[in-house]
Amino acid sequence: MFRRVGRFAVHRPWLTILAWVVAAVALGVLAPGLKSTTDQAEFLPSHYESVKAGKVQEKAFPQDEQAAALGVFKRADGAKLTAQDKKDVAKVAAGLDAKHYKKISKVVTNEQAVSPNGEIALANIYSTEKNWSDKDVTKSVKSLREDAKPLLKGTQLKLGVTGQAASNLDAEESSGNTDAMIMMATLVLIIVLLLVIFRSPLIAILPVVIIFLVTAVANGLIGTAASVGGLKADASITPILIVVLFGVGTDYILFLLFRYRELLRQGEEPKAALAEAVARVGETIASAAGAVIASFLALLLSTMGMMKAMGPSLAIAVGVTLVAALTLVPAVFSLLGTKAFWPSKAWKKTPKNRMANGVGSMVSRRPGLVAGLSAAVLAVLAVGAFGFKSQFDMESQLPEKLESVQAMKDLQKGFSAGQADPSTVFVKSKDGKPVDTGSLDAFRGKLKAVKGVADVSQGVPSKDRTVVQFSVVTKAKPSADEAIELAGGDLRDAAHKAAPQGTEALVGGTSAVLADIENAVAHDYKVVFPVAGLAIMLILGLLLRSVVAPIYLMISVALGFGATLGSTVWLFQDLKGEDGMLFMLPIIIYLFVVAIGTDYNILMVARLREEVRKGVPPRQAVRTAVAQSAPTVASAAIILAGTFGVLLLAENSMLQQMGFAVAFGILLTAFVMAMLLVPTVTSLLGHKAWWPGHQDAPRQDPPKAEYDGMHDAPSYSGHR
Repeated sequence: MFRRVGRFAVHRPWLTILAWVVAAVALGVLAPGLKSTTDQAEFLPSHYESVKAGKVQEKAFPQDEQAAALGVFKRADGAKLTAQDKKDVAKVAAGLDAKHYKKISKVVTNEQAVSPNGEIALANIYSTEKNWSDKDVTKSVKSLREDAKPLLKGTQLKLGVTGQAASNLDAEESSGNTDAMIMMATLVLIIVLLLVIFRSPLIAILPVVIIFLVTAVANGLIGTAASVGGLKADASITPILIVVLFGVGTDYILFLLFRYRELLRQGEEPKAALAEAVARVGETIASAAGAVIASFLALLLSTMGMMKAMGPSLAIAVGVTLVAALTLVPAVFSLLGTKAFWPSKAWKKTPKNRMANGVGSMVSRRPGLVAGLSAAVLAVLAVGAFGFKSQFDMESQLPEKLESVQAMKDLQKGFSAGQADPSTVFVKSKDGKPVDTGSLDAFRGKLKAVKGVADVSQGVPSKDRTVVQFSVVTKAKPSADEAIELAGGDLRDAAHKAAPQGTEALVGGTSAVLADIENAVAHDYKVVFPVAGLAIMLILGLLLRSVVAPIYLMISVALGFGATLGSTVWLFQDLKGEDGMLFMLPIIIYLFVVAIGTDYNILMVARLREEVRKGVPPRQAVRTAVAQSAPTVASAAIILAGTFGVLLLAENSMLQQMGFAVAFGILLTAFVMAMLLVPTVTSLLGHKAWWPGHQDAPRQDPPKAEYDGMHDAPSYSGHR
């Protein structure tokens, strides 16, 4: 099949390219764009208590204003606020309130907003928008900060704005143009490395152009699937989509171009070499893409809507990339012939590749030693994974210099940290009758008695009095581990137990949402990972027609996963002293290291099988396979790892963790697993690696088709 696809693309290049251009233009014009969504239900299913509480709030208090941010006032000299200072606080708050910012309903303060120690005063910044990451809300907070500066002149006060909306604004700005940085770094790395590898400006630029075309088609298909097919997808996947398309796309293009160049060096005619390259690596690319697609589709089993939306979208993108690698890429290079390599003539002669040949020889001569050392290195690094501690406090990973971080520290000098974003407890009537308010004082007292709770407000009834809302201020920050554990544990238990007869109690707010997300993530780890592993094993089994090979390949993948996570834990938790790791880090490693990194193992084993089929001894086959595949694997891995490595330049610790984990994991997968561990284990197992089939049995390649009437022009040689 792949031979036929290759021949068609090579000998009908204009038709193939035209089809891709028409598809890109049509989808770009007709397909709906991806929309941003912030509905809580998109992240958690409706059976979680925090989601239920949110729906109760929307229904019972539809016009209820929320404190999106807090203005934290203090004296510049750190002393207690004077009577004049308090008047100035009221004056500044009134001045800001008079600005009427978009989606900011009011800015208010009062005498009760002064801390017990007299050093801090607060101004509540209320919003009509429930979503505090809303663009208009964050823009208004940014404008409010600027407008406060002239109002503070002539006073002894300093003002810092914190709270959810302010933290979201600072997080967005601190990451800077991360998407643009990733895109530029990716483009530069791809172009520079391809230029170094092939010494041709055309080959350096063409993959980038091709991937941009593929991106247009993929985005159009995802948008169409979201609109017509009910697929949930939003614009938040764009940064990940960029990396997947460029990372996977470059991998597949390199797989093809390296084999194309190898066949040219063996004396093949350009068109025949290109068609043969598709025939030789087509199954490898399809299997690699299948493993990645299966891994992404396994995210459909996630309980988190964000993951469910991401999985199919990324699977579509990889599917489009696969089709492009087998059709569009050979069509483009068919038109160029050997001119694609201009001005270099290196494609005419086989390089010495001393390093690749050296690795191949070492692996073939000492397979047991190399396998043992490789596995030992991965196992030692994997030990660190047992110390992994999830960190849900995103604010703690923001740079210290940010205003929201400094203002939160100032707030904690006079108030409980939870003052910025209280939890909410709802007492809801089960029979639709008004709640008996006489029993609510006792309920409030039970909540206040919970360890970790600083204060509980008086109950606020809804219009029909069937729901009563309490605001619960925790001693810890809402996103801190202590507050999350409290909201998901003791506070919920106390609320449920103390709920008056005929009512039910629901705990909501940021801390409760994070507690439910923590439970959802734990569930996903137990379900998604095993299913994805089985799917990858099935694909490997179909590719290799073997039961044994997929087993040791997946064991090596698991070792690589553990080594990547363990190395990241040791660097950030143990060496840098951070309290914990990004809670989504295992999923990120799974997406980019396990799923995409499996490509390199597949490429190596497929080439090894190809060499064994020539009838050569296993060790010689290993030496040739490693020597021939190492440059391809190394180039693809360095490009993908370098793309993520750029994130280490970010000030945000969360981005640094992500960047290091993926970059290091990809390098481990390529240079330790694919080049050392997998080929040596295969060599040691010998014929058993291919049980129960006989995929290592010598066989003759199918005859290459001669140039026939389906071709548009006579054959030519690129060796003139």
